[in-house]
Amino acid sequence: MSRNSVKGRRVSLGAVLGQMLPVVLCFGLLGAVGILHVASRSQVVDAAYRLSALEAESRALSLANDRLKLELATLKRPSRLEALARGQLGMGPADASVVDSVAARPAPAPVHAAEGRRTLADRRSLR
Repeated sequence: MSRNSVKGRRVSLGAVLGQMLPVVLCFGLLGAVGILHVASRSQVVDAAYRLSALEAESRALSLANDRLKLELATLKRPSRLEALARGQLGMGPADASVVDSVAARPAPAPVHAAEGRRTLADRRSLR
């Protein structure tokens, strides 16, 4: 082999890099896409765990709310309130002679500003 044939086979560094650059860029792009995919999937899984924990907390709070509503209804029971009023407070029903009915009183006659004219209150009471 002559020197000319060896010289023709030599490849410059720029040519090698020029041919390898697209391959390196392709692998770099695939690596970046893979890293982004893994990162997004891990965020989705983390969000799912947080959602599950919040749903469990919501169920627990809803159950506690139902229990408190039941306890409130039990505490507001008229028979319980009457027993407390009689036993602890010494209260009882009022005598009939003490009770004054408001509906039994006659309504006072409206006073007119001028004879023959109706006031706004008179008009509303007629309805």
